[in-house]
Amino acid sequence: LRTATYFFIFLNLSLAVFEEPAVYPLPFLVTSLVEVLCLLVFFGRLTHFAKVTLRNVFWKDTKNICIMVAILLCLTDLAIYGILRIYNVKSIRWSRIVRPIFLINFAESRQIRRAFRSIRNTLPEITYVFLLFMFSLLMFSLMALKLFGERNLQTAEGLPYFKNYLEIVFDLYVLVTTANSPDVMMPAFDFSSWYALFFIAFVIINTYIFMSLFLAVVYNNYKKHLKVMFGGVNCD
Repeated sequence: LRTATYFFIFLNLSLAVFEEPAVYPLPFLVTSLVEVLCLLVFFGRLTHFAKVTLRNVFWKDTKNICIMVAILLCLTDLAIYGILRIYNVKSIRWSRIVRPIFLINFAESRQIRRAFRSIRNTLPEITYVFLLFMFSLLMFSLMALKLFGERNLQTAEGLPYFKNYLEIVFDLYVLVTTANSPDVMMPAFDFSSWYALFFIAFVIINTYIFMSLFLAVVYNNYKKHLKVMFGGVNCD
């Protein structure tokens, strides 16, 4: 039963690869039948839990409630999507975000729940570092708007460079991740090499300091909660 549960959870999560918009699209009838089969297996597994568990214990367990609600949401979304598809009305499968609930809440997924609980307990403690990073990003974006916004610079595609504040925030966030970072900096550098100082200061403060600090806080707090959860066992 445990192997079967894992298999159908994996199959249910894999449907996102084959449903529209999909990497390898399959007919809607095929994916919907597979999803209904998975939901029937989950419901059967839940019924089995109910048979071997005291009724008051079963209904007090939030994991069982979450699984039932997830099954109902998935069936409702599938029915609505199918009806709209018959009338050629375009819609989306919003229940996809519900599917990981099955992975977390079945009794077989105890270790996954522990890891998830550690992540959940870690989030409030990293909020201050995240807010400080966002404040730095917003301030640098404001400085970039004042520095470059009135110089009529253009990107390599001929688009206005650093004219819109929200677009600047996104571009500087891309620069923090070091993805396509030359594309963010080169229009300003081509105008004046002195502007490189702005981006050097930004990268040092946000990429090398804040990102390292953020990673350290996440790791230390996650390890602390994981150690408490396992009763003081060394988690290194």
